[in-house]
Amino acid sequence: MYIVLLGPPGAGKGTQAQRIASATKLVHISTGDMFRENVKNQTELGKLANEYMAKGELVPDEVTIKMLLERISRDDAKAGAMFDGFPRNVVQARALDEALKSNGTRVDHALLISVADAELIARLGGRWICRNCGKLYHERNDPPKTPGVCDACGGELYQREDDRPEVVRARLEKQKPPAALIDHYRAAGVLKEIDGERSLDDVTASLLEAIR
Repeated sequence: MYIVLLGPPGAGKGTQAQRIASATKLVHISTGDMFRENVKNQTELGKLANEYMAKGELVPDEVTIKMLLERISRDDAKAGAMFDGFPRNVVQARALDEALKSNGTRVDHALLISVADAELIARLGGRWICRNCGKLYHERNDPPKTPGVCDACGGELYQREDDRPEVVRARLEKQKPPAALIDHYRAAGVLKEIDGERSLDDVTASLLEAIR
C-alpha cells in the first residue's frame, strides 16, 4: 500500500505520517530526511541538491524524483510506503505514478489534511522570544503572564520576522499543495479530505479509518 499525505505547513503532516506509518508498518519516506541522507552520504544527487539548498532554493524536480526513485527501490519500501513532502506538484506526482506502475502498484490513498488559513496562521505565527534569555512563548498556546515581558527574567519579548502573521500568510500561499496536484489525485479516485482542526488523536483516527 502506497499513501501520499498532503497538507499545508502547520497541518501536522510530519507527526501524522509517523503515526500512520507506525500503525500500518509502512516505511515513512520524508523528502526532508531523503535530502539530508543524500547530503550526509555525499552522494552525487546529495551534492547536487545541496547546491540549491545552500542558496535557499528549491531542489529541482529532476533531482528530487531521482532521489525518490532510488529510495522506493530499496527492500523496505517494496511492501509500501507513506510519502511525506512528496509529491509537491503534478510533475512529481506523475513520475511517482509511472515508477509505481512499472512495479505493478499505484498510489492507493492521497490523504489531504485540511486546515483553514486563519488556524494555520494562529499555529505558525504568534511566537515571541525573550531578548535576554531566549525563552519561547506563543500568543495562544503558551502566552507570557504579562504581554511583551518574559516570565523567567523580565526581559523584552520580540517577534522574528518570519513569525509575523503577514509573513506566515505569504509562506502558506507558496507552500500549500497546488490545486492541480489535489485535482490529479481526485481524478484518480484516491483523494480523501480529513479535517485537520481537531485533536491530534482524532485526526490520526480519521486518517487510519480512511485507509482501511
